[in-house]
Amino acid sequence: MSEASLRRHLVGLLSEANAHIDFEEVVVDFPVSQRGVRFDGYPHTPWQLLEHMRIAQWDILEFSRSAKHQSPDWPKDYWPKEPAPPTNEAWSESVTKFQQDLQGMIDLISDESNDLYAEIPHGDGQTLVREALVLAKHNSYHIGQLALIRKAIDG
Repeated sequence: MSEASLRRHLVGLLSEANAHIDFEEVVVDFPVSQRGVRFDGYPHTPWQLLEHMRIAQWDILEFSRSAKHQSPDWPKDYWPKEPAPPTNEAWSESVTKFQQDLQGMIDLISDESNDLYAEIPHGDGQTLVREALVLAKHNSYHIGQLALIRKAIDG
């Protein structure tokens, strides 16, 4: 596989639904009254899942592009303590930041001046390929959780 082909596949994995459900389809118009509800069998509310995804993605992106980045403390700083967003706007802001950081990772992967296979100098063996795959897997997992909750709400 050529490097250009790998870049296209990674971008597709991050940005296209393919075998998974689309992020926007799940979070757009998510019922306001249900954003802070903990459903039976789920340890986190939709808000906590969304914020966790945003925080983790931001951390992966910033780690991938800056040696100055300091990751939050795991796990306490990766999950919001409050079950519900503080305001309705907070949900929308989280969605927007998630989308912006996702585009940041896509831009990083798409930039041919970035070596996909080189170890990230300030890491301990990570590469851009690895970080893109970790991010895609993490997002897919939690988008699936949100989709199941959304399905239960919508009936």
